[in-house]
Amino acid sequence: MTLRVGNASGFYGDRFDALREMLTGGELDVLTGDYLAELTMLILGRDRLKDPAAGYARTFLRQLEDCLGLAHERSVKIVTNAGGLNPAGLADAVRTLAGRLGIPVRVAHVEGDDLTARYPGSLAAHAYLGGFGIAECLSAGADIVVTGRVTDAALVTGPAAAHFGWRPGDHDRLAGAVVAGHVLECGTQATGGNYSFFGDGDVRRPGFPLAEIHEDGSCVITKHPGTGGFVDVGTVTAQLLYETGGARYAGPDVTARLDTVRLGQDGPDRVRIEGVRGEAPPPTLKVGLNRLGGFRNEVTFVLTGLGIEAKAALVREQMSDALAKSPPAEVRWELVRTDRPDADTEETASALLRLVVRDPDQATVGRALSGAAIELALASYPGFHVVAPPGKGAPYGVFEDVHVPQDAVDHRAVLHDGSRLSVIPAQDTLVLETLEEPSLPEPLPAGPTRRAPLGLIAGARSGDKGGNANVGVWARSDEAWRWLAHELTADRFRELIPESRPLNVVRHVLPNLRAVNFVVEGILGEGVASQARFDPQAKALGEWLRSRHLDIPEVLL
Repeated sequence: MTLRVGNASGFYGDRFDALREMLTGGELDVLTGDYLAELTMLILGRDRLKDPAAGYARTFLRQLEDCLGLAHERSVKIVTNAGGLNPAGLADAVRTLAGRLGIPVRVAHVEGDDLTARYPGSLAAHAYLGGFGIAECLSAGADIVVTGRVTDAALVTGPAAAHFGWRPGDHDRLAGAVVAGHVLECGTQATGGNYSFFGDGDVRRPGFPLAEIHEDGSCVITKHPGTGGFVDVGTVTAQLLYETGGARYAGPDVTARLDTVRLGQDGPDRVRIEGVRGEAPPPTLKVGLNRLGGFRNEVTFVLTGLGIEAKAALVREQMSDALAKSPPAEVRWELVRTDRPDADTEETASALLRLVVRDPDQATVGRALSGAAIELALASYPGFHVVAPPGKGAPYGVFEDVHVPQDAVDHRAVLHDGSRLSVIPAQDTLVLETLEEPSLPEPLPAGPTRRAPLGLIAGARSGDKGGNANVGVWARSDEAWRWLAHELTADRFRELIPESRPLNVVRHVLPNLRAVNFVVEGILGEGVASQARFDPQAKALGEWLRSRHLDIPEVLL
């Protein structure tokens, strides 16, 4: 009684033909698509300002026009959060499409997540709902279920609960489905995409993942035969660590205990996940708030050849004098030394000096910056030019999360016949508490060491959660884990990543995964949309960490 759930989208803009690939590549019962992220909600919110009928992922409709007949022929249910800020609107658009194509499908949607009216000044405020609204829609016979802001894993827990008849108290089973959903949610990141050891397989065009879910909540992560990429314990470990924190992974339906996850290779491109334990969910729901933070602009000066530091100092002084007439609220400079001595190309002889300004007033970061920069064209350092002229200033967003009681949200399943079912919030809840630090393995015996990059023996994956970043690091062998668990402390992390030194860095240990997961609080400012740093989503923070050198035991190298 296995439920085969696939994924065809990890973000708004993912591979367009993935829906067709998944429907034609092998057997499936349910096909999910994840289109939402913190930044996406801001983008959809701005769309809705221009057109109240907008607010959903239009790409999904175009994909469905090509594939709705295939899904109907193969009896594959489709579950997606592409509804974004307007799930009812997308559901109506799907019905219109199906009618035009002459395909008889039953379309339902989930609503109740929109709390924007409660938070004046927000562009979008949405609670993260669980999977039981989806389950109600499927149990009533829906072929397509459209949601707004649900947790990414809910796209899997909902179909699993409907298929197996799970109830809210089935914490272990639900937790297993949450883990499966978390592995699937980012699409090809589970099949070799964005993977530290991408050279272990052919990842030029990785296939999308699927989970074979069993009634007890265990599953096997795999992909369709003949598709690119690969699935092994490492690729699944990497995705499990992505955008998580400690051992307790809380959601609206259940808190999954990541410290209980057991992974095992179950054959080529098959990884078994079992042993996952669950606890009652917390009494509150997370609400993501997006608002416009103001306007930003930037200009990147190209500095070539000799005297890079002096050239940078000159243009900084000139720009500071010009901007003093109407100073922006925030001015940030960053010199990126991409130059090298005696370079054989002009590009490799050049460094980049980046100026970013922010202010509530668009004019302050628009005309003030562009005028000041362009006026220096013949009056500054030798070789003056910029990567691109500054524009008029663009709005940027700010993200924060708050929490509301579970019963403060009117979670509803709107069935294909128009009837509405209220989804009862979790009655059995448990306030999250910090777990005791697990025991560490015995350290490796003392021996000779060699200065080498951490990435020779460990993988990493990093990402964003609001203003925080997480960096999950895992060892590829038991021996490497014995060293990593003792060596890579929070203090060592701060030493290796200098910009984290003034910030709070929390380390979580996950021995079953041979992993440590770091949460770096505040490194992303006010979230990805605020673009506070060079890598605003911390996507490459883990790879930077892997490139840093430590004294590593020679026995591991």
